[in-house]
Amino acid sequence: MGFLDTLFGRTKPVQPKLDDLFALPSAAITLQAATGFTPTGSGSVCFRAVEGKTFSDIQDEVRDLLNMDTGKPDGGLPVEVSRDTYGFTWLVSSHMSDEVEALVTDLHAVNSALVDNGFGPQLLCTLVAFRDQAERRLALVYLYKRGTFYPFAPLSGQNRDNALELQIKGVLGEDLKIEQDLSRWFPVWGAPGL
Repeated sequence: MGFLDTLFGRTKPVQPKLDDLFALPSAAITLQAATGFTPTGSGSVCFRAVEGKTFSDIQDEVRDLLNMDTGKPDGGLPVEVSRDTYGFTWLVSSHMSDEVEALVTDLHAVNSALVDNGFGPQLLCTLVAFRDQAERRLALVYLYKRGTFYPFAPLSGQNRDNALELQIKGVLGEDLKIEQDLSRWFPVWGAPGL
């Protein structure tokens, strides 16, 4: 950033590091040991779809790749694509709950395919879902435009467990780059896979 950028208050956005997603498996171990939350085996990538054959082809290729990666003749656990009420597309990958590394690899492959084909600006977030024995839900959400993670703990209706989210922030502060601006902890109501 140059002197004039500083003088006029212009900032450059943080460049997301998709490899930061590979910190999630060790963070999941820390989370389980400290709070009892375990991975559900579900994760998703949210992006704004664009019209056109190229983008559609990339979606199909990613879905085919992830279904083939399970090594099962029938494609194993399905990869689902859905659209939410805000117009965002969610690609949901499912694994066994103890396969966090494989899940993160799948999510990274989706992100990389979109970035490599010039659709990086359409990426919104990636999330990995967790539950505890009391059936409380939790997601660790990665924000592309910030290059940071934050916890999201939905309750019934459109309420969230802010105290739990702050507790998770404290627990994972050493494992993940946590978003410090709490106003950026956007709710992802009804996120597929959560």
